[in-house]
Amino acid sequence: MTEPRGDGISAGKRVAAFFDLDKTVIAKSSTLAFSRPFFQEGLINRRAVLKSAYAQFVFMLAGADADQMDRMRSHITALCTGWDVEQVRSIVDETLHDIVDPLVYAEATQLIGEHKQEGHDVVVVSASGAEIVAPIAKMVGATHSVGTRMVVTEGRYSGDVDFYCYGENKAVAVRGLAEEHGYDLSASHAYSDSITDLPLLEAVGHPTVVNPDRALRKLAAQRGWPVLTFSDPVSLRARIPTPSGATVAAAAVGLGVVAAAGAAWYGLRRHRRGRTGNSESGD
Repeated sequence: MTEPRGDGISAGKRVAAFFDLDKTVIAKSSTLAFSRPFFQEGLINRRAVLKSAYAQFVFMLAGADADQMDRMRSHITALCTGWDVEQVRSIVDETLHDIVDPLVYAEATQLIGEHKQEGHDVVVVSASGAEIVAPIAKMVGATHSVGTRMVVTEGRYSGDVDFYCYGENKAVAVRGLAEEHGYDLSASHAYSDSITDLPLLEAVGHPTVVNPDRALRKLAAQRGWPVLTFSDPVSLRARIPTPSGATVAAAAVGLGVVAAAGAAWYGLRRHRRGRTGNSESGD
């Protein structure tokens, strides 16, 4: 059970609850789940798999610092460069809800529902691609969403980033939304699992950490921030309508992130096993 917040709407201003996506709303295993369709459809080749393996694997298991995230962004933009939006649309349309739907935390949906009952807007803010963040946000009942925006030229991803929704840029996005929608950030809430989202958490009056990495857990203890554990993924299929194919089209960047992580881990293990037999133990 989550604690009642009771701050309500402050002095005529609106209140928002900002949620990180990965490991906060969606279980981390969702990343591995996307590897199969993208690997099978040829969007990820073995060379890209091996090149991305270390950065993706470290990020998913233990979080990543700013340098690791910057290197990972370079890997992902290179990976997605030239991807055909129509091909991605087809894969997304067939797999998104089968993969994501069962991996949304029940605790997150409960908390989102509580915020909405109190009249708060709910906003998903993620470093994943805006095209994947938006349909997932809609699936869980969020009011708005913000994600990384990639440049598209003639129907293909150019490899350039228009807006990287990470670190300080999350706080920039939140402040922009507050100005646009009249949110009182001092009365608003934020939820995240990662120390890299410290600017997001510090941008609001009510930060809460969810499934925190080691650095964020330590900081939360020092500052007296609430700590929540989400561990129960639940299917939303029977309760929330599925967005149309047009809504989830062109999810190259976000799915590039999740696909690269899963396929990289899988490909690296197979590569190593081929060289060392059974001498390596699993992680």
